[in-house]
Amino acid sequence: MFSSLRQSTDIIENIRKNSFEPAHADYYKGKPGRPLNLILKARHDFLSVWRKADYADRVNVTKIFGRQIVVVNSPDAIRYVVAKRHENFERKTPQMRRALEFLLGDGLFISDGETWKQRRPLVNDIVHKNRLPTFGKIMEKTASELVERWSAMPDGAPVNALFEMAGLTAEIIARSVFGNDLGEEAANAVTEGFESYQSLIDSINIGYFLGFDEGLPVLRTPKLRRSVSRIHQIIDKVVEDHLAGHGDDNSMVELLVRRQKRNPELKLDVVALRNEAATIFMAGHETTAATLTWAWYLLSRAHWVEKSLHEEIARVCGNRVPALDDIPQLEWCRAIIEETLRLYPPVPILARQAKEADRIGDIDIKPASLVLIVPWTLHRTEAFFKDANLFKPERFLNGQKPIPYSYIPFASGPRVCPGLQFGLNEAILCLAILAQRFKVRVAENAKVEPQCRLTLRPRGGLPVTLHRREGI
Repeated sequence: MFSSLRQSTDIIENIRKNSFEPAHADYYKGKPGRPLNLILKARHDFLSVWRKADYADRVNVTKIFGRQIVVVNSPDAIRYVVAKRHENFERKTPQMRRALEFLLGDGLFISDGETWKQRRPLVNDIVHKNRLPTFGKIMEKTASELVERWSAMPDGAPVNALFEMAGLTAEIIARSVFGNDLGEEAANAVTEGFESYQSLIDSINIGYFLGFDEGLPVLRTPKLRRSVSRIHQIIDKVVEDHLAGHGDDNSMVELLVRRQKRNPELKLDVVALRNEAATIFMAGHETTAATLTWAWYLLSRAHWVEKSLHEEIARVCGNRVPALDDIPQLEWCRAIIEETLRLYPPVPILARQAKEADRIGDIDIKPASLVLIVPWTLHRTEAFFKDANLFKPERFLNGQKPIPYSYIPFASGPRVCPGLQFGLNEAILCLAILAQRFKVRVAENAKVEPQCRLTLRPRGGLPVTLHRREGI
């Protein structure tokens, strides 16, 4: 509809001695009262529509074509929305539901009401932290296989870090969720299918702002259908194999199958099992892949942080491969991942639709209003994080913790990501295993631009070169 109108984003990045301000969009400076311009800007890049005043401890309200939009950037108000009154604000926005329903059906990420209440405990059990020892072995083995593949390449080999990390995390989640190796071809097909899906889905549902409370259905073009078909074919076969009794006894899908046999009222048929498996797969591999990709970018620009990381790995692990049991001692690794999640939260905008009238702070909320909690702005608010735009992992060292509800890379409240511990430990462990053997370098003149589609990725990926560490 508006494809002929070009948009661009001004990116700020500053590197000084022992100080690094990583790439982020400049403040929006468009004239107020022009909703069409704002929507066009958001369709190109949702991270570039925030004015300087949006990076403050406040709740703000505006209207776009009659739709009330409430931006909640205050920890107390966020607690009210996601915890105290979560049942009124649990419903994902029409944009998110419409964007993902073709791919995920009624999967946990976009479901609500009774469907969510029934299935959330199932997924909680599957990715529970008590299962981490089993998952940890899978993470260690899969990351070590990537070390072997990188070691077979010439020093300075060029790769796309986003694609490499997506392949790594896809294989990890496949072995955990499905109980067997997907194999490079199938893992790549799912990864490429989701990448294509993200690029084709519009980031704004115009119908919602024009008065349709459920938004308008997404146009299912032939390209979009092919992307979904590639993903569904692979996941369907895995689910059908499990139903036929060929699954791994310890896999996540097998646990769902056994639970359905004990509790038929859950109605987890093949389609529902596929939806949950697809949800776990997409959420589990995409978010960690993006986090690791951003971590390589940050370390490539901040060599003083990378030095501390290497010293810690040598001190804790020596020359042996880092293991899950080492994570409590890998404080710099954890701090780097947590700071990466602060600067580049995988889902930078958490959007909800108000079911009923409510009141957030001193603002009256109308039914079907759009309520936005934006980790991208929240995590960069100076009132909560000093030098908020700088990469400073030390802010997470020595037991330091952010103000409650000011740091929510995995959301918060009852709808906090059930795979939080899985993803956090996976990112820390993979970073340690790969950083022990390699330095990853982004070209100094490379233009790195954050892009928010369904998740937060570097636009066009992240081209890097791989360099073996001397003496390792």
